[in-house]
Amino acid sequence: MRKLRIMVLMHQALMPPDSLEGVSDEEMMEWKTEFDVVQTLRYMGHDATPVGASDDLSKIRDAITELRPHICFNLLEEFHGVGLYDQHVVSYLELCKQHYTGCNPRGLMLSHDKYLAKKIMTYHRIPTPRFSVAVRGKRVRISGRLEYPLLVKSVVEDASLGITESSLVHDEAGLERQVAYVHDELRSDALVEEYIAGREFYVGVLGNQRLKVLPIWELKFTKAPKKPNIATAKVKWDAATQERLGVETDEANIPAELKERIESVCRRVYKALDLSGYARIDLRCNADGKVYVLEANPNPNLSFGEDFAESAEKGGVEYEELMKRIINLGLSYQAHWRTA
Repeated sequence: MRKLRIMVLMHQALMPPDSLEGVSDEEMMEWKTEFDVVQTLRYMGHDATPVGASDDLSKIRDAITELRPHICFNLLEEFHGVGLYDQHVVSYLELCKQHYTGCNPRGLMLSHDKYLAKKIMTYHRIPTPRFSVAVRGKRVRISGRLEYPLLVKSVVEDASLGITESSLVHDEAGLERQVAYVHDELRSDALVEEYIAGREFYVGVLGNQRLKVLPIWELKFTKAPKKPNIATAKVKWDAATQERLGVETDEANIPAELKERIESVCRRVYKALDLSGYARIDLRCNADGKVYVLEANPNPNLSFGEDFAESAEKGGVEYEELMKRIINLGLSYQAHWRTA
């Protein structure tokens, strides 16, 4: 691959140091993805320049003018402190006629709105847990077809933000309590869906039109008591909780027929939500072998050693090769400004 000028776009607060000397593991976790990507791109011979932004688009415009990057490696997940606004930053990149990595604005918008995404999946007959939405400022009314236990979460937040063990409710009182929490603390509508007991899978997908499905990864609780286990924010991000519950992820050991069904469903989700670049699809499989799509996550964590990169490596795509493929997908993505 030829040497490229790459603008690595990230949040201003996550600008990584040039060296890990004297940095603790806890300190590094905040900006590990940013560090891994920048250092790997430089190791590959590219001219990679970190650019931090948080609430000022002019910084992005100035960097494009000064650096004249061949591509922007997009790691920005929020703007003005709002996660939904990452789609608008990508739209701005398109308005600047700037190549970028990761998902396009429409795919970001459709997948970030979990209620809308589930309606689209239902329209396409993609299996997903039955659901309803509790709108802020209105009385809690959900479909009478839903059966307890129910999982309550924000319609728009990702990374399991706001999901705790209390998010799984078993009666109307618990439902009203948890919906109020989402409304008041997370300041968003609440998505209410049936809890699917069973195995939880994460499936990485690479591509724009032609898709590569990575090996299926499974979330396991090796020390947890036999009770409903959900991927709370602490399960995903708190080391002490992970140790206490024995949280592990690894390639799923499943029959070939189930593997093929999951891969097919993930391709359908990717296309239905107009995703591009790379994404991770989260699913559950019940005891009868029925697969349900929980949600789609564009631009998932790219840290070296984390699930997406580990799954890619298991599928024969080493970390450097993964960076190369993501860049090539960004360079080849047919944005409207390229075809107008």
